Amino acid sequence: MTDLPAFASAAPAPVPIPARPVTRAVHNVALTDDFGWIRADNWREVLQDPAALPGEIRALLDRENAHAAAVMAPTEALQGRLAEEMRDRMEEEEAEVPVPDGPFSYYSRYREGGQHELVCRVPRNGGAEQVMLDGDALADGVEFFEFGDAAPSDDHALLAWGYDDKGSELHTIRVRDLATGEDRPDAVSRTEGSAVWTAAGDAFFYVRLDEDHRASSVWLHRLGTDAADDREIYDEPDPTWFVEVSRTRSGRFAVISIHGHDASEARVVERTEPLVAPRLVAERAPGLHYEVDHRGDDFVILTNADGAVDFKIVTAPVEDPGRANWRDLVPHEAGRLIVGHAAFARHLVRLERRDALPRIVVRGFADGAERAVSFPEEAYSLGLGEVAEQDTAVMRFTYSSMTTPGETYDYDMDSGERVLRKRQEVPSGHEPSDYVTRRILARADDGAEVPVSILHHRDTPVDGSAPLLLYGYGAYGHAIPAAFGTKRLSLVDRGFVYAIAHIRGGTDKGWAWYTDGKLANKAHSFTDFIAAGRALAAAGYTAEGRIVAHGGSAGGLLMGAVANMAPELFAGIVADVPFVDVLNTILDASLPLTPPEWLEWGDPIRDVDAFHTIRSYSPYDNVAEQRYPPMLVLGGLTDPRVTYWEPAKWVAKLRQKALGPSLVLLKTNMGAGHGGASGRYDQLDEVALQYAFALACVGRDGVEPFGDDDDGE
Repeated sequence: MTDLPAFASAAPAPVPIPARPVTRAVHNVALTDDFGWIRADNWREVLQDPAALPGEIRALLDRENAHAAAVMAPTEALQGRLAEEMRDRMEEEEAEVPVPDGPFSYYSRYREGGQHELVCRVPRNGGAEQVMLDGDALADGVEFFEFGDAAPSDDHALLAWGYDDKGSELHTIRVRDLATGEDRPDAVSRTEGSAVWTAAGDAFFYVRLDEDHRASSVWLHRLGTDAADDREIYDEPDPTWFVEVSRTRSGRFAVISIHGHDASEARVVERTEPLVAPRLVAERAPGLHYEVDHRGDDFVILTNADGAVDFKIVTAPVEDPGRANWRDLVPHEAGRLIVGHAAFARHLVRLERRDALPRIVVRGFADGAERAVSFPEEAYSLGLGEVAEQDTAVMRFTYSSMTTPGETYDYDMDSGERVLRKRQEVPSGHEPSDYVTRRILARADDGAEVPVSILHHRDTPVDGSAPLLLYGYGAYGHAIPAAFGTKRLSLVDRGFVYAIAHIRGGTDKGWAWYTDGKLANKAHSFTDFIAAGRALAAAGYTAEGRIVAHGGSAGGLLMGAVANMAPELFAGIVADVPFVDVLNTILDASLPLTPPEWLEWGDPIRDVDAFHTIRSYSPYDNVAEQRYPPMLVLGGLTDPRVTYWEPAKWVAKLRQKALGPSLVLLKTNMGAGHGGASGRYDQLDEVALQYAFALACVGRDGVEPFGDDDDGE
């Protein structure tokens, strides 16, 4: 990497971020943090009121935003073109396929030019659309607005709906009278954003967040009463566990799902008897996961009990659902991960995955006969669509691949007939045959085979000359689907190859693929990603030093780790809300959501081995005196998951340590949190910045590169 080009070096140098070292001893190791002061003492207040950020820290973030804008100024025209072409590929009046539920069908849609969704319904027997919630109107005058869930009461007269107007994921739930279109006085704050109605429709269950931002308890709110008088239904005392509340498809039960990163538990409440104490399905045990659905006299349970590493499906009688009464319905099969299930009146549907490829299987309860839904492409995505009713023969699924736009099908579970209900439109035009999707297996250092999904234009040469964007995540068991995305076409049409590394830490190849990339095995995620990059170069899709890496959140940790381990592999790195200050964060039990994270990363407070493992890879703690590729680092001021100071501290440390000319840009969204901007067009501007940076890293689309590919001085 040589000197920076004129347009980057001509921008004013960033104002140095002062080091104010503080040293402490942990497990007899001296830890010095030069930039811990960037964390505001009143950070909890800032999550709810961004204006409360102390002036010195706000000035620092504002300066960094101005510096990033100045450096990227020569790409402003490119950013505008990118955002415009991404918008041209969007359906301006995009609408979901309506979901039948009682006398109505419910859906959301966008109006032309609208930033936010409209939540709507139409009578099933014909009639005019009713716009129940107008997101554009609700967002008017606020910097951030995002819907939570919206749930109609059983008589379809009321709608409980949630919203977040700070980006801090603290939702308020309101209740709309659908006859008048007006909200009732009821308002419940500091919630997770969803509600489950009682059968009578005079109250709803919801999840409250505690002071540590943990979804910790389920409450019942009776209409017409003050939220201060709400009744607690269940409280989870273990700070490493979260709670959720949902409704079974049958409508009989509200299910309180309680889970940590290594186990789960469920309790049920009859919706006709909301004040009766929740009934335990099966007692929690280390490593035991289970999810509950209901049909008739039985619960239908997806679980890893009894050594079913990749999960099985069992039934249990409603009256006595303990583990002693679990009976196998779909036995365990090693290497076939059952991802999800849905119990209909006459059919059981399961979504499963093998070797990073999904399929849907429909099973008749009466005869056990099975039908499978799959597709012939090398890499694709399948998902179960929303179906509100249980007594139906029709289930819904979605399909796409990296070349094929999304399709929504209704599938007759009796006949096997599928009906296309919606195909994603690309208004500016899209011809799947113009693109190629492939999958290769990269061999990791320990011999593991890492699937890599690939997309490129058919005219892009596979001779090592193309730049490549490599995306990765690798945590919490999240699998990254090889799905269609219109935004990435702006890179692919400019000669980029786009690739997804399905690294360990996700469940792309089964549950063991997840456990082999967490806790003491976390480094496998990083070495898998590096192996994927090198395999792509060896196969001619790119060359080492021509790869732009991209990841966010836990994928941002991945970005920080691989930057430290193999900086020469990358032409640039985009780190979105990156979890990079891992050791300091996981050592601090007072931070939002830290105790639950011990089950994913280890507990460095009580476990000295976990401390040394995390310290060995924590990106902030391993920044070295070496050359680093150009980096674009993005954060959100009201982010409760990756707090704003993590990316800011990391940028300061990189500038402190990096050798030679370096470019590290920090952009903090001062009015949003973990997910970035809330409006669909505002989101395009954020992606356009990332893609302009990636193009600049390799000198595409007339943008002079930030560094070249030779071994200059």
